[in-house]
Amino acid sequence: MSATSIKKDLVGALPMLRAFARSLTGNRDRADDLVQETVVRALSNRDKFQEGTNLHAWLVTILRNQFYSEGRKRRREVEDADGLHAGRLSDLAAQPGHLELEDFLRALRLLPDEQRESLILIGASGFSYEEAAEICGVKVGTVKSRVSRARARLEEIMQGGVTLPEGDSVKLSAREIEQALRLRI
Repeated sequence: MSATSIKKDLVGALPMLRAFARSLTGNRDRADDLVQETVVRALSNRDKFQEGTNLHAWLVTILRNQFYSEGRKRRREVEDADGLHAGRLSDLAAQPGHLELEDFLRALRLLPDEQRESLILIGASGFSYEEAAEICGVKVGTVKSRVSRARARLEEIMQGGVTLPEGDSVKLSAREIEQALRLRI
């Protein structure tokens, strides 16, 4: 694959990478940094990409590995654990739809990492179960199980069966959950 071709395909993959990074991090700036690091790593290692394989899966694997590497490093760092500083920086949503999406994203972040990751790969990023299994390094059945458990848990949360950490109950239908996943968060 030529350098020009891979750069063009990389640019085409940016929206998908950004959406996946946002779903993992829950933070726009951190997601952008993660995508930038992914692109830098992909370009510097483009000789390791096997032509004829799925470029999107390769990029998502790089992004995912970078996310977990950063997570291990961040565990040793002290952040705004009580959220006081972050709370002062946030704006109130202007529209109810935005509030519902925020509730959904908070609910999504309540899922275990493996379930959230599998659900986003399948539901929002458009990967097949086989591609998602390859990206995660697990069997197809494991991905299917994670997605099923994630959808069931999200439905429980969104129907008000679980109180979110901020104290807000979320009430959305399963259909609205599916629509939100298709928005490519």
